[in-house]
Amino acid sequence: MADSLVIVESPAKAKTISKYLGSKYIVKASMGHIRDLPKSQIGVEVKKNFEPKYITIRGKGSVLKELKDASKRVKKIYLAADPDREGEAIAWHLAHYLELSDQDACRVVFNEITKQAVKDAFKTPRKINQDLVNAQQARRILDRLVGYKISPLLWKKVKKGLSAGRVQSVAVKLIYDRENEIKAFEPEEYWTITAKLAVGKAEFEARFYSVDGSKKELHNEAEVQEVMSILEKADFVVTEVREKERQRNPSPPFITSSLQQEAARKLNFRAAKTMSVAQQLYEGIDLGSEGTVGLITYMRTDSTRISPVAQEETKEYILQKYGADFYPETPRNYIKKNANAQDAHEAIRPSSVLREPEQIKSYLSRDQYRLYKLIWERFVSSQMASAVLDTMTVDLSAGRTVFRAVGSKIKFHGFMKVYVEGTDDAAPDTGDDEKLLPPLKQGDQAVKNQIDPKQHFTQPPPRYSEARLVRALEEMGIGRPSTYAPTLETIQKRGYVAIEEKKFVPTELGELVIELMIEFFPEILDVEFTAQMEEGLDHIEEGKEDWVQVLSEFYESFEKRLEVAEEEMEKVEIQDEVSDEICEKCGRHFVFKMGRFGKFLACSGFPECRNTKPIVKDTGVTCPSCKQGKIIERRSKKGRIFYGCDRYPECEFVSWDKPVEQPCPSCGAMMIEKRNKSGTFVQCVQCDFKEEAREEADALED
Repeated sequence: MADSLVIVESPAKAKTISKYLGSKYIVKASMGHIRDLPKSQIGVEVKKNFEPKYITIRGKGSVLKELKDASKRVKKIYLAADPDREGEAIAWHLAHYLELSDQDACRVVFNEITKQAVKDAFKTPRKINQDLVNAQQARRILDRLVGYKISPLLWKKVKKGLSAGRVQSVAVKLIYDRENEIKAFEPEEYWTITAKLAVGKAEFEARFYSVDGSKKELHNEAEVQEVMSILEKADFVVTEVREKERQRNPSPPFITSSLQQEAARKLNFRAAKTMSVAQQLYEGIDLGSEGTVGLITYMRTDSTRISPVAQEETKEYILQKYGADFYPETPRNYIKKNANAQDAHEAIRPSSVLREPEQIKSYLSRDQYRLYKLIWERFVSSQMASAVLDTMTVDLSAGRTVFRAVGSKIKFHGFMKVYVEGTDDAAPDTGDDEKLLPPLKQGDQAVKNQIDPKQHFTQPPPRYSEARLVRALEEMGIGRPSTYAPTLETIQKRGYVAIEEKKFVPTELGELVIELMIEFFPEILDVEFTAQMEEGLDHIEEGKEDWVQVLSEFYESFEKRLEVAEEEMEKVEIQDEVSDEICEKCGRHFVFKMGRFGKFLACSGFPECRNTKPIVKDTGVTCPSCKQGKIIERRSKKGRIFYGCDRYPECEFVSWDKPVEQPCPSCGAMMIEKRNKSGTFVQCVQCDFKEEAREEADALED
C-alpha cells in the first residue's frame, strides 16, 4: 500500500522515477504548470506591490482532481519538479493547491534521474525555496508588464497581433543592427600571392609575406605586379625554419547555450529541437534489461561544474579505455566563463560514461542517439589530456621578398582522440592553414612550380545563425538557459525575422517595430540594462534583493515611457508590396508577404481569397530527369530548401542538393553542389568525380 505521493511534471519522468521508488510511492505528473497569469488581462496588481492574480490553467481540471484525490490517500506528499526556478514555482503552486504547510519539507531535487540520485534526494527533502519562487515570479511579472503594456500600443499604432518582450526585443535588435552593418559595409580589395613549390619530390605552398624586410599587404593589382616582377628571375631558398611544440586544451563540458550551438553546427538541430531531445534523454529512456534510465544530467544550466563522483568514474574509464597518457596530471575543473552564471547545477554530462553511445544505440531514436553521442564525447574529452601538436614555420627568400609556409602535425592526439569542437564559419583565407609540410632545413632550394596571384574583397560581418545568436545573447548576459530556444521561436512566429540560408534576416515589420522601440523604449533594447535586470533576478534568487523593490525600480521609469509613447507615437500604415502575378482564383494581384521562412505570395483579396504560393527561384538548370522542365528552389513544410522540377507533378524529380548545369566529365551523370569549410564544390551523384573547391570571397573577421 502506497503511503507517499510524488508529483513531477511529465509522464515520462513519472514512469522513470516510479521504477526507482517502488510500490510505497504513487508517482503522478502535473503536466507542467497548473496555475499562471490569465491571458485575457495583465493579471498584475501594480499598485498592490505587483501582486499576481493566478488562475488555474484551462484544461488542467482533470489533472488537478486526480492529484487531489491521490493526496487524500497518502501520508506524505513530495514535489519533484525540475531543479530550477520554473520547477520551484511549479512545486510552490502545487503546494498551494494541495494546502501544504510552508514549513513542510516536501521538495526533492535531483540533477540526474538515476536510481542512486533519486533515492539520495528522497533522503534529504527540503522546504520550498521562496527566493527561487520569487525570482521566477519577478521574471514572469516583468515580462508580463513589458508584453501587456507595449503590445497593445503596437496593435493600435502598427497592426494587431504584434508583441514586445524583454529578451525577444533585444534578440531582434541584434539581428537588425547586424543587417544595418552589412548594408553599410564597403568591401575593400586585397590580394594574395601563393607560390607552389617543391623540394625534391615533396610539394608545398607558401604565401607572400614581406618585401625589403617589411611585412606588406597587397591592396591592388599594381602592387601585385611589382612583386611579380621581382619573382620573375628569383630563386626560392629556405632562410629560416622554426619548429615548436604547442598544446591544445579540450573544451569544457556543455552548458545549455554551448549545447545548442554545437548541436546546430554538427547536427543541424534548431535550438528548440535540441532542448526537446535533451529533455527526453534527461527524463529517461527504456534500456531493456537495465530498465528506464535518465541518460544525461539536467540540461538547463550555465555551470561547468562536475560532481567528484562523475569525475572519478570518468578518470577510471579513460585510464582503462585509452591508457594513462590520455589522462591529465590533475583532474580538469573548469571555472565559470560567465560571471553571472548561477552555478546551481552541474554541467550537462552523461549520467554514467560507462553507457557508451554505441552500446545503447539500439534503444534510442536517431536524434536521441546523435545528441547523446555529442554530449558523451564532449564530456569525456573535457576530462582528457591536452593534444600536442608540432608546428613548423618556414620562411623562404625570393629576391627582395619573403614567402612563408605554416604547417603542423598532431604529435599526440590526447582529447582529440574522442572529440573536437566545431566552428561557426569557414576559417578566413589567411594562408596560415596548418597543413603538413615536408622536412625542410635552412639553405634548401625550392623549385618554383607556379606563382598564383588572387584578388579578394573583404566581407561584411556574417548574419546571425541560431548558434551565433545564442552565443551573442549568452556573452552579453541576456536571458538564461531556459529562455534561448523559446525566444528564437517567438521572434520567428511574430514575423519579426525570417530565416534565409539558415541565417536570421529582419523583416520589414521587425525593422519597423525595432525602430519604434528604439525611439520610445530605448532601455528595453539596451543590452547593459537588460543584463542588469537579469543580474537583479539572480540576486532575488540568492536572497540578496527584494523582488517587489526590483520591479518597482523598473516600473517607475517604464510607466513614464509608456505615457510619452501613448501621446507621441504616430500610427504607421504597412503597405504590402504588389507583385505582377495575378491570382488564378479571383483575378486580384498577389502581394509579397513575409513568413517565418522568408517571403511568399498571397492574394491581396485576403480574407475573402486565401490563395498563397511560394516565390519561385529558377536555378537555370535543366531538369536531368525529364530534360524539359527547369529546376527551381522549393521549401518543405518545415522550411527546408530543396530542388525540384517546375513540371511537377508530371515530373517528380527532387533533390536536397542543388543540381548544376554541367554533367559529370567522367561519367556524364548529374553533378550537385556541396559545401564544406573550404567553400563550395561540385561532385557527381554516381561516380567519385569531385571538383576542387571553388573559391568564395574570404571572410575576414576583426
